[in-house]
Amino acid sequence: MTWPIGYIITVVIVGWCTFFAVVAPRRPNLLAKMSWFFGMVVNELPFLAILFLLAATALAAAEGDLASPAGRITGAVALLVIVGLVVAAWRGVLSDRAVRAALERHWGPQWRQQVHAPLRRHRPWLRIILLPFVRSRADVERISNISYGDAGRQNLLDVYRRRDAPQNAPVLIYFHGGGFTSGKKSREARPLLTWLAHRGWVCISANYRLRPEASFPDHQIDGKKVIAWVREHGATYGADLSRLFVAGSSAGANIAGVCAFTPNDPMFQPGFESVDTTVTGAVLLYGYYGHYFGAPPAQTSPLQPQGYLRTGAPPVFIAHGTSDGWGTVEGARDFAARLEEAGGTVVYAELPGGQHSFDVFHSARFEAVVDGVDAFTARVLADR
Repeated sequence: MTWPIGYIITVVIVGWCTFFAVVAPRRPNLLAKMSWFFGMVVNELPFLAILFLLAATALAAAEGDLASPAGRITGAVALLVIVGLVVAAWRGVLSDRAVRAALERHWGPQWRQQVHAPLRRHRPWLRIILLPFVRSRADVERISNISYGDAGRQNLLDVYRRRDAPQNAPVLIYFHGGGFTSGKKSREARPLLTWLAHRGWVCISANYRLRPEASFPDHQIDGKKVIAWVREHGATYGADLSRLFVAGSSAGANIAGVCAFTPNDPMFQPGFESVDTTVTGAVLLYGYYGHYFGAPPAQTSPLQPQGYLRTGAPPVFIAHGTSDGWGTVEGARDFAARLEEAGGTVVYAELPGGQHSFDVFHSARFEAVVDGVDAFTARVLADR
């Protein structure tokens, strides 16, 4: 019997990754990590995976590999894997409904009529299906590696803005993820940064000090230093300092939340206590909402960032995947509930099938979130 080894290996690898994308076990911890490691890319790019598997099957058929019993069995398994990929794709498409429902839940079904901005009505499907890795835009420039502190490469930031350098632009400051131990400013959320820059924003993505050389509250102090840098230098890049949002992913969401809830707190502004670090709003993507680095409460700060909630906190947009095994969806729900109980404005979008790191590519899921952030910030600014 002929064994189409290449085709079998292809189907097994794609099927393995599809299992962790669709089933995505979150317990025990080892399986949660495997779900993210093997399933994240396929979960965000199921259309490419379908095209790849169809191409592999067509090639196997052209070479006569499907004529053998092993080839036919492998083809049947490939069909089953494609069904799983369709499920993953459909969950990504449904993220648009989840985001719209979150906006309507807080602002009502007529919220769009109250936003004075030309919001995008259709996701860029050509880019999502065929060009999800292309994260730059021809009309957007990135000004790289600007120093904002004295910690070398860990205190560098990038500025994204439209090439025609619009003035009086709203500002988004973004902090990357990585569990406070890894990551860099150019890795995540690029589709969001470049889209907002295309829309006329000034966007900033910053590195910050990492463990083990740094600890709490060093990361949060660096977040405040970025805000201070924008206060001093932002106008040079066309920024309107009265419209300043903070954002982050995973650990970066934790940092952004602490920055949003602790305006002008001297604990996080040593040596620059007089700088105004208030923000207009916050965007938190698949955040970690717990004690710093898992330490017991007696040894470190309270829950972050909810431990720093205050009256009059700025509006917050939260997006979290239901299949996230690193920062759990239960933690995000609890955080959103605490915000609402404190009287804060919170738009909480729970993304079906979303895992950690859903903001790396131009996926259907993240493009829905990008549109949600665009709408959220526009509505917050309209309310002001």
